Amino acid sequence: MQKIFVFLLVLFFSWNSFSQEEVSLIVKDTVKNNRIDPLAPSKAAFYSAILPGLGQAHNKKYWKIPLVYIGLGVSIYSYTWNNKEYHKFRDEYKRRLDGTFDPNHPIYGNLDKARLISAQKFHQKNRDLSALITGLIYILNIVDANVDAHLMQFNVNDNLSLRPELQQNQIDYKFNTGLTLIYNF
Repeated sequence: MQKIFVFLLVLFFSWNSFSQEEVSLIVKDTVKNNRIDPLAPSKAAFYSAILPGLGQAHNKKYWKIPLVYIGLGVSIYSYTWNNKEYHKFRDEYKRRLDGTFDPNHPIYGNLDKARLISAQKFHQKNRDLSALITGLIYILNIVDANVDAHLMQFNVNDNLSLRPELQQNQIDYKFNTGLTLIYNF
């Protein structure tokens, strides 16, 4: 028995075996090197002030550019249309005051002076409102580019989470609902 044990021991230590191929681990950096540019929000706002939508392109939010131009286009179109209609009614009212109007005109022939003044006020009010909306959309475009550039610098990941949690009350064993704010370092 001793000879068999020694034989197996010698056989075990003298056995040439080949190992599997070598495996190497490549360590990748999981932390992105996002250097914060403190001037990025002001650049985005400046670009949007120069050309509406350019700040959104600087922030790589390309889907917002058509929204900016649709808003500006609709409000500018509304301004020009109401301004044109205002001047039409105003010119007709001036013709009535001069006495050079056409009583058989298909649009203005049946209108009296009070209706012409009312139409002028209506289109003037809508024209002014359209100019205000155009200015607000332009300013909103600049503010959106600035705020979006600021928000791109914030680190939002799973370490900061807000989720509902049910906890069982130890006295009456009923579930209490609440919100838990968990911040992990």
